[in-house]
Amino acid sequence: MSATSSSNDFPVVCVGGSAGGLDAYTRLLQNLPADMGVAIVIVNHLRTVATLLHELLPKYTTMPVELITEGLVVKPNHVFIIPEKRDLHVLDGMFRLEPISKPHGWPDVITVFLRSFAANWHGKLIAVIVSGYDGDGAAALCEIRDIGGTTIAQKAATASVPDMPESAIDSGCIDFVLSPEDIAKQIIRIAHAEATGASAIELAAAGRETALRMVPG
Repeated sequence: MSATSSSNDFPVVCVGGSAGGLDAYTRLLQNLPADMGVAIVIVNHLRTVATLLHELLPKYTTMPVELITEGLVVKPNHVFIIPEKRDLHVLDGMFRLEPISKPHGWPDVITVFLRSFAANWHGKLIAVIVSGYDGDGAAALCEIRDIGGTTIAQKAATASVPDMPESAIDSGCIDFVLSPEDIAKQIIRIAHAEATGASAIELAAAGRETALRMVPG
């Protein structure tokens, strides 16, 4: 069986963040099981500073944590980290890296990645926006929802820098606003529903208490 197009049907969680994101990443990973059949992709929008997340985050999860390289296969039960100064895409079940397309000003690597995944991934997509400056990622959230994905923003009161979550909420395309711990619970619910074939109605019923904390209309 090919490891590319024939296996890219499991859920993928994109966690986009920046300043203050480390706290959210660690709190999230500490509350996620290592065997739920989901890939976690952390897109920290660094333009020039080298990332150390692949060295720091293994302390908080038993899932393998890998710094993404060109052609790396997307696998469930792994945590993947975007390298600095690169745009991240996915094609045929593999990560593709390109030189960052916005080298000046605030980067938009989260938006670039979410749009690539929306266009090229066959499994469930979950977009999570956590602490950070500016509004990277917000522009792609409606596209994620349009293809049946789930969008989540970190609750501002739990974020060191609430700019990115607030921009995500302002997009009008956020399903849930939660703390990192409750984001983990919602990801687990979605993974379970995907594994068991639960319907959207059943998933909504299972997460009714969480749904009460959805963005106000």
